[in-house]
Amino acid sequence: MRLKRLLAAWLCASLAVSPQAYAQASNANARGVAASQAAVLNLGAASGASSGVTSATTPGTAPAPTAVASPSGLAPGAPALVSGPLDDKADPVVPASIAQGVFGTYGGAQSRLSGPSGATGTSGTSGTNNTSSANSTSGLSGNASVRAPAWVPQLPDLGDGSGGALTPQAERRIGERVMREIRRDPDYVGDWLVLDYLNSVAARLAASASAQFLGGYRPDFDVFAMRDGQINAFSLPGGFIGVNTGLIVATQTESELASVLGHEMGHVLQRHIARMLSQNERSSYAALAGVLFGILAGVLAHSGDLGSAIALGSQAYAVDSQLRFSRAAEHEADRVGFQLLAGAGYDPWGMVAFFERLERASMGDAGVPAYARTHPLTGERIADIQDRARRAAYRQPRQAPEYGFVRARVRVLQDRTRSEYIDEIARLRSELEDHTALNVAANWYGIAFAQTLLERYDEAKASLANSRAAFAQFEAADGSKTRSSPSLDVLAAEIARRAGRTDEAVRLGEAAHKAWPASHAAIDSLLQALIAARRFKEAQTLARYEAEAEPRQGAWWLYLAQASAGLGDALTQHRAMAEKLALDGAWPSAIRQLREARDMKSVGYYDLSTIEARLHDFEARYKEEREDEKDLGG
Repeated sequence: MRLKRLLAAWLCASLAVSPQAYAQASNANARGVAASQAAVLNLGAASGASSGVTSATTPGTAPAPTAVASPSGLAPGAPALVSGPLDDKADPVVPASIAQGVFGTYGGAQSRLSGPSGATGTSGTSGTNNTSSANSTSGLSGNASVRAPAWVPQLPDLGDGSGGALTPQAERRIGERVMREIRRDPDYVGDWLVLDYLNSVAARLAASASAQFLGGYRPDFDVFAMRDGQINAFSLPGGFIGVNTGLIVATQTESELASVLGHEMGHVLQRHIARMLSQNERSSYAALAGVLFGILAGVLAHSGDLGSAIALGSQAYAVDSQLRFSRAAEHEADRVGFQLLAGAGYDPWGMVAFFERLERASMGDAGVPAYARTHPLTGERIADIQDRARRAAYRQPRQAPEYGFVRARVRVLQDRTRSEYIDEIARLRSELEDHTALNVAANWYGIAFAQTLLERYDEAKASLANSRAAFAQFEAADGSKTRSSPSLDVLAAEIARRAGRTDEAVRLGEAAHKAWPASHAAIDSLLQALIAARRFKEAQTLARYEAEAEPRQGAWWLYLAQASAGLGDALTQHRAMAEKLALDGAWPSAIRQLREARDMKSVGYYDLSTIEARLHDFEARYKEEREDEKDLGG
């Protein structure tokens, strides 16, 4: 609870100053972080000389480690988006650099798959872009694919779409601080296969927004999942979107899931949260701080109800005014989301089908689903989407194989105990026997994953083989040459590693990484296998390479620290752990790690200078946060 109080304190204090000054400070801090991060990432030759460990080369300056695919460089920046007409009949926009329904873009780092037409991230420290692998499929990209609109829909007039005085940079920084707390929640789903897939869908929708000039700015979307059986999703400041596991399981097609993400992205693109917060400036920044505290409280309570959270968090906001604004915002998010859905090549009727099913559920004995409560489904909203779907061009999109596997994986991840895993296996088997399974291969995959968690590794291996056979049969009948997926390959390596077959786990992990070089799940699986097999040198090389490519991903720093500890490379271990702890907001521990690295007798001059610079940066940022909290307490 102390962490939550401290975060709330920071949010309140951060709003006690002018938003313009806040944005300027944020920009200056971003430049400082980028410069100091560049120094930290070069764990370089001096470190290797002092510790006996050879560091990996920086991507783009020398050949990359053989275990990973070398990136081709940074993609040029794209111009900022402007509001413009919407076209229901725009051609599907699937960037050539995006593998069909597999990988996505992550907050704080540039897309691992963006090609020449990609846009750089907006955060202070961005990762390096990797080009698409051979398994990526071609598609339309750029603005040339958008035809002149046949008609222009009228969106509700919600006022200034700029978000008022709250700049996108300030909004992103607020979102990142809220996400720091969310990631500590035990119900946060950190499963890479789930995160990869959700962000792949968001990447397609974001490409659609870019091609159609939707939204006043281009946020760096970051989609995550929460372990919650309620059917709900929610948006946070700065482009962060949360999806409950219950909602993923409730969808029956990929287009239905994409429709929900498109709706939430509509809220972000139209800056609904920023506009709600800016309206409250008429009262005071203290009231605005109360609004943000309400957002955090709503998320941590797993309500997903940002509208109610805002009303509860600020006494200065009238409840009836908030609800009226929410209705208008929901209509606008529906219409923008529909444009994203159609432009990305998904089935527009997916939104209609999901909304209608929620409406029917609200009339049953089970009560109103959480999504219907937090996003009121009026007859007018459903009728409007139905009308748009009827006018949209007919298409029958091919569903990404990962959708079924991830949905089955999430069904198991919702469970917490051995008895629940056993019950889930029984339900999945029953669906297979009754021929009611939406996806036979996915059901077998879910059974294999549950058996893995139950430590029944031989049974899990057999069930996974059944899943592969069913998947290959379906793909062959559909005329596709695809015979595997990241979910299948990563689970095979996971079963071998958990069973203690470390050599097999490394072999399977290397095969998965080679087949899916941009998959975070495949990288994570290989790193775990290498460390389990005590192949620390290879693990250190790979982890360092990934940390350099994506410095905002704490997992790579943690693996780098673990591998370095196995090698006895204490200097790299301390520095890597400092970066991981800093990303978690654990400033005292991060500072302690750097001080221990600085005080080592073996540290060289070059390493000492970079450590001192990073230590100064950490101490300044920690002092800034403490002063914010102290000012609030005073």
